[in-house]
Amino acid sequence: MSEDACRIDVWLWRARFFKTRSLAARVIEDGGVRLTRGGARSPVDKPSRAVRPGDVLAFAQGQKWVAVRVEALGVRRGPATEARALYSVLEPSGEGAPLGRPW
Repeated sequence: MSEDACRIDVWLWRARFFKTRSLAARVIEDGGVRLTRGGARSPVDKPSRAVRPGDVLAFAQGQKWVAVRVEALGVRRGPATEARALYSVLEPSGEGAPLGRPW
């Protein structure tokens, strides 16, 4: 993988959305992650799929959907403050709202 891209399972783990890479990979393989790049939306079906700064990811966290823009790739799974610098949240999800597909 090039320096301007990262495996999506690794990125989700580094950004602290999932406790382990294997959990992130399982959610991806189950179709629980959507990627928007250049206006094209697609489900992600492989943990090895590349993510780049500027990509938008939507995925389930508990009973709500989270949508984030990838701002940086990171080099490790660091503390929470470091992880928050890897993304920006695009739209707040309603607490307790029923889980629905973002598209």
